[in-house]
Amino acid sequence: MSRPRLLSMIGAGGRRVILGSLGLLVLIIVLLPRHTQEWLELIGRPVAQIVAVPVRVLASLDRGIRESWNHYIALQGVYEQNLALRQEVERLRGEISRLREQIIVSEQLADLLRYQANAPLETTAARIIGRDPTNWYRAIILDKGETHGLKRDMGVIAPAGVVGRVVKTTPTTATVLLLTDPNMAVTAMIQRTRDAGIVQGTTDGGVRMKYLPPLSSIHVDDLVVTSGLTDDFPRGLPIGRIVHVEHPQAALFQSADLLPAVDFSKLEGVLVITTLDSGTDTDFSVSSPSSSSLPSESTP
Repeated sequence: MSRPRLLSMIGAGGRRVILGSLGLLVLIIVLLPRHTQEWLELIGRPVAQIVAVPVRVLASLDRGIRESWNHYIALQGVYEQNLALRQEVERLRGEISRLREQIIVSEQLADLLRYQANAPLETTAARIIGRDPTNWYRAIILDKGETHGLKRDMGVIAPAGVVGRVVKTTPTTATVLLLTDPNMAVTAMIQRTRDAGIVQGTTDGGVRMKYLPPLSSIHVDDLVVTSGLTDDFPRGLPIGRIVHVEHPQAALFQSADLLPAVDFSKLEGVLVITTLDSGTDTDFSVSSPSSSSLPSESTP
């Protein structure tokens, strides 16, 4: 039976009865005795506590999520700030390293220019910009060349002593054969005894003095200097000190191994001897600054 037909069968009188019954029920509930209300409250209290548990859990979860989100936002800002600070620290470290290098270069330049000013010969300062990439030669490449007055066979020195000789030039560069190369030879003498010989590089990168008189009283730690018998180096430039003397039986000459005065591994700048007065008898001081001095870009 459909709902419209049911309502039509009840009629207007039936509807009034139903509405009146509902109103009476509400009135009875409102006007219940006190003990009945207490009974209803007793039943409702546990129900309310049960319902309150998930409500508290949801409220706590919502509060935790909100606090975690706020903490994440705060940490995100701290992370970005720390990242910026780390980048700034790295930048400052690079700046400190650059400034420290400039200080070292300035000190080396001062040593080189002071030596150049006091040396009784004309020189051109040059920076080392490369080394021979092959194993055939021990050589360095300078940033000065023919346009700066450099030529082949010019002697190359550092404040500590002899470096080598120019063997090749271009308009802007020059190649210098180091004293440790077997193809490099310099006329030399032992400063204490005045015995002369030839200093030449060895195949293993050392330096040896040859053709010393058999009766020469050579001692370890004797200083060997240039003899000035050629036009590339003046007399008295330090070459190295004797570390070992060899006098084979039945040999016509003595020989000695030298420790070079110049530390070629730390060499950064040199002076090329452009003019040498062969008539001047110069006695160079051996207490020179470090050989790793770095010259300026322009020729003093």
